[in-house]
Amino acid sequence: MDGFERRRELKKMEILKAALSLFMKYGVQKVSVAEIAKEASVSQVTIYNYFENKHKLVTEVITYYVDKEWARAEELLESDLPFPEKIKQVIFQNAKVANDIHEDFYEYVMKEYAGENNYFETFYVEKAMPRLSAFFQSGKDEGYIDSTISNEAILVYIQMYSDYLSNEEVYKRTLHLSEDLTKLFFYGIVGKGAN
Repeated sequence: MDGFERRRELKKMEILKAALSLFMKYGVQKVSVAEIAKEASVSQVTIYNYFENKHKLVTEVITYYVDKEWARAEELLESDLPFPEKIKQVIFQNAKVANDIHEDFYEYVMKEYAGENNYFETFYVEKAMPRLSAFFQSGKDEGYIDSTISNEAILVYIQMYSDYLSNEEVYKRTLHLSEDLTKLFFYGIVGKGAN
């Protein structure tokens, strides 16, 4: 990548960061392209040159956001923390994200997630599922996940959970339940303390 392309890519990243910051605080609807331009220290024309329109910018911000959160999750999954601590950190991060994200932006993310042939579908198949499968297998190997539960059953469970949350009527009312839903996902209704 030459100097021009590198500067162009850096400018694009600054726009994405600025837009994400504003969308997280105020939602998509209330943030104008002018405000994003001001936050990113670029002109509105520059934003339109990179993204054509606000809708395409929002779509790329969502992709940027997902990649950023996934990088954080992968760092946690690859860490030397014990398996139970990793689960606690996942729950904590989900609760933090739920507290930090504006409901309007959350709905845009979930609409994109529920759409067909989107970035999430590719991400899920190529990145998330293989990594989560390996994570759950390590939990089995270490004795934290019941080894009699097949990986296939775990993957079906994840898919059911994912499919249900992609329903608009569901995701519109679940943001404030993120921490509880994540606990249920990992510990079931009995909870982690029951043995």
